[in-house]
Amino acid sequence: MTFRRRIFVLLALAVSFSVGTVTWISFALTRRAFERANDERTAALLGEFHREFERRGEEVARHVEAISNAESTTRMALSLNHGISDSGAYLNEAKSVADSQRLDFLEFIDDQGVIISSAQWPAKLGYKENVLPAAPLPRNAFLRQEELQEGAALGLDAIRAVQIGDRPLYIIGGVRLDREFLATMELPAGTRALLYENLAAPVSPQNLIDPSGKAMSADALVPLIDQVKQSRQEAGAVVHWTQTDADDESVHAIPLNGQKGELLAILLVANSQRPYLELRRQIGSAALLAGIAGMLLAIFFSGWAAVRVTRPVVQVAEAVREVTAGNWNAYVPVTSPDEIGELADSFNRMTHELLEQRERLVQSERVAAWRELARRLAHELKNPLFPLQLTVENLVRAREQSPEQFEEIFQESSSTLLAEIANLKQIISRFSDFSRMPQPRLQPLNLNDLVRDAAQLHQAQMNAAAHAIACELELAGEPVIAAADPELLHRVLSNMILNAIDAMPQGGSLILRTRQDDSRAFIEVSDTGAGLSSEECARLFTPYYTTKSHGTGLGLAIAQSVVSDHGGKISVRSQRGAGTTFIIELPRGTRGQAGNSEAMSNEILSGASGAAKS
Repeated sequence: MTFRRRIFVLLALAVSFSVGTVTWISFALTRRAFERANDERTAALLGEFHREFERRGEEVARHVEAISNAESTTRMALSLNHGISDSGAYLNEAKSVADSQRLDFLEFIDDQGVIISSAQWPAKLGYKENVLPAAPLPRNAFLRQEELQEGAALGLDAIRAVQIGDRPLYIIGGVRLDREFLATMELPAGTRALLYENLAAPVSPQNLIDPSGKAMSADALVPLIDQVKQSRQEAGAVVHWTQTDADDESVHAIPLNGQKGELLAILLVANSQRPYLELRRQIGSAALLAGIAGMLLAIFFSGWAAVRVTRPVVQVAEAVREVTAGNWNAYVPVTSPDEIGELADSFNRMTHELLEQRERLVQSERVAAWRELARRLAHELKNPLFPLQLTVENLVRAREQSPEQFEEIFQESSSTLLAEIANLKQIISRFSDFSRMPQPRLQPLNLNDLVRDAAQLHQAQMNAAAHAIACELELAGEPVIAAADPELLHRVLSNMILNAIDAMPQGGSLILRTRQDDSRAFIEVSDTGAGLSSEECARLFTPYYTTKSHGTGLGLAIAQSVVSDHGGKISVRSQRGAGTTFIIELPRGTRGQAGNSEAMSNEILSGASGAAKS
């Protein structure tokens, strides 16, 4: 295959991949946007439904309350307690009261469940039905299946009781939940609402209504309705009404339960798919045009590149790969005075300057790092040397002026000399530990057990403080396993706890947490101390930097090195007056040994270099 054809194939693949990727992403984003819009429209419709439901329910409750307080109802309750002699005396009472209160349903029922008067079905007089809810009576309206002469209906009812004497009189009244109820709701554009009355055992499309009346061609919704009836949970599906995709609707079904938890109705919210399909069609057309234009450009540029781009470009590419691999001495021959030759010459000058700058930068960083280490170490060693010098001078002076007291002074000075020498040894030992930390021996470790042991170890120290410190453990419910060296990680956690105790001289709370995600395990140490500034947080892990008067400045630097050798990282989050939180992040599971002496030395140099620059 010729160079021109290879460039054409590459450009064609790049164009095809780019156009295809953009098209796929556009389709995905479009679908996600429309699904989100459908969810928002559904939520808005549900909110409108609940508001209308509550408004109508409050209206029904007010009407029933007014009936219960009416004088005629009081007389009926008195008659009930004295014994109703004529059972037909109140035959039409419920009908007249329901008409006056604009209620579709109204029944007066005694304490035994016997119907005294019914507005919707007067012939039910004297019938006993199990319609009374369990005490206490609900204050709000509720859904209820109403038995009518022509069949069952869905009602929004309220119930009240009139207590006069020993036998209460119950009033159950309500309105029909039908297409007029749906028509009162304000629906977003492209959305419609339907109501399925679950008043019969088999799913029947005849029970599905919309604001215009009985819904037409409702057979496609039967599987979704049947799914909600069986699961008693919300469900959704895309319903295909015709062979045309533009007529599809995304339907969301919400069950509506009665007072006793029975499924009485299902609210269906349908969102049209037509805008989504139109946009998909437009995106597809745009992608096709972009693909054709890209192919034409690929043909043009492949021919131009085959003629214009020659061997020098390949040489420059090879030289770039060598520099990327670490060969800073790569050289490209300059074979022409045109732009390609200028490119090669510029590349050669660039690599030469980069090499010189790299050497100068490395040398300056090394000098600065060792100067900072020497200055820090000299500062640490000078503190104990001064008392050593004074002690020796006192011994010489005592020997010359008071030989008889020399023995006593010698004993006192010896203890001082030994203490300061021990201090010098400790400083040297700490510096040695920092520059030569042991390699971690990784093994599976439950961080919950590690935190418990550390908290128990320092519990006595927290209780013995001038102001007691409360230690709280917020451990993950399941074992948090990480690849770690138990001894080294215990030293790190102990250092964090001691720092937290020092940060709370007036008492406070120490919180130790563990958590994990798919690939990482975390330990958090939080205190309620004075907190740190952002500048202090930035320099906190620099060797020999400390915010405490008695600190050495190596504890957190060593902790950072240990956690780094474990393949993790340590960070701090703090704010003045709001306490401090240290976060140790470790990889979950097990892995091989991490770190080596050279990496540790680089850590020391980089830490000291950062201190010198700051």
